[in-house]
Amino acid sequence: MRVISGLPSHLPDGLYSKLALYRRQVFVEKLGWQLNVQDWGETDQFDRPDTVYVVAEDSDGQVSGCARLLPTTGPYLLADVFPDLLNGAAPPREPDVWELSRFAAINFRQRSTASLAQYSASSAVALMREAMSCAAAQGARRLVTVTVLAMERLIRLAGIHAHRAGPPRIVDGEPIYACWIEL
Repeated sequence: MRVISGLPSHLPDGLYSKLALYRRQVFVEKLGWQLNVQDWGETDQFDRPDTVYVVAEDSDGQVSGCARLLPTTGPYLLADVFPDLLNGAAPPREPDVWELSRFAAINFRQRSTASLAQYSASSAVALMREAMSCAAAQGARRLVTVTVLAMERLIRLAGIHAHRAGPPRIVDGEPIYACWIEL
């Protein structure tokens, strides 16, 4: 796994397109999220010049994981789409708090379900740690994220210091919640 982080304009040629296609495969095709997609991939209003991406690639250069980091001083997913997950608290707007979103660690080229599950768990932890390091390098002390309950167990097993910002809520049939991750 090779991890590349940076602003969209600093990503190697073609990587942003591969990332958008990967996000479409994960979030729209696999998870069934109702997102605005183009034929070439999934992007939204939070993909902008101050966005930082952490992209994992396999040995053949195919995207096998991603994370998006956004400063909370501008628009971001939790504040603009899911503020009710904060249980009445105001969304953070601080330079040392960043949002982690569009996090995935799936290698679609894995052949068996067992190897896919094993890859996904170990790669998710490695990718999470890389995203945390990248955010810290940008000046973040904490991350905030919207995630599914299954990630809570993975985060806990990885020994990452995290806690809920509010109770879970059902969205499109799946429980999601806001989570603080301490760096």
